[in-house]
Amino acid sequence: MSIDQYRFFGIGIRSVVTSFLAVFLLVGCASHYPPAPAKAASSEYNYLIGPGDNVNIVVWRNPELSMSVPVRPDGKISAPLVEDLPALGKDSSQLARDIEKALGKFIRDPVVTVVVTNFVGPYSEQIRVIGEAARPQTLPFKQKMTLLDVMIAVNGITDFADGNGATLMRTTEGSKQYRVRLKDLMKRGDVSADVEMKPGDVLIIPRSWF
Repeated sequence: MSIDQYRFFGIGIRSVVTSFLAVFLLVGCASHYPPAPAKAASSEYNYLIGPGDNVNIVVWRNPELSMSVPVRPDGKISAPLVEDLPALGKDSSQLARDIEKALGKFIRDPVVTVVVTNFVGPYSEQIRVIGEAARPQTLPFKQKMTLLDVMIAVNGITDFADGNGATLMRTTEGSKQYRVRLKDLMKRGDVSADVEMKPGDVLIIPRSWF
């Protein structure tokens, strides 16, 4: 074997060793995260409007101004006598009051009701599932949503997933990470591994190397 071949072989060995060390470090870090708290959702949660939602606007005694409109990608809506009104991040009552204010320039004492349909929500409120999920995706948050609900929505984990090495990153707590036991929950039916989700949670499912 030539000197160049020895050098190449040595570099290859070092790369493999470095990769395994990185994996061990990641697994070790994940094991040191605290377990996710079983209870997380707040009873005071109000759904916030996001791009992709539909809003039904009902203007009392003014059926010609009542209609269903989509929330545009820029987070705004347009309706009769109301142009480019921001809806992103507001709840239905807040949006109704804003529409009343806008319509008040044209009609006397408008009374508006807003009903949200086709729920998507703001990006900051959505649940993201990445890594070794069967169908990694983004899900709209729902009150009292749990980890089991999320896993059913993404069709569980792959055969290569390190389910008990998964972590839950909680953006509402400064991106703090918690350990979750997906394998125990999905493969063994251990309901004690189920935890409540919070708006903006990111579920990270690593690959198992063993």
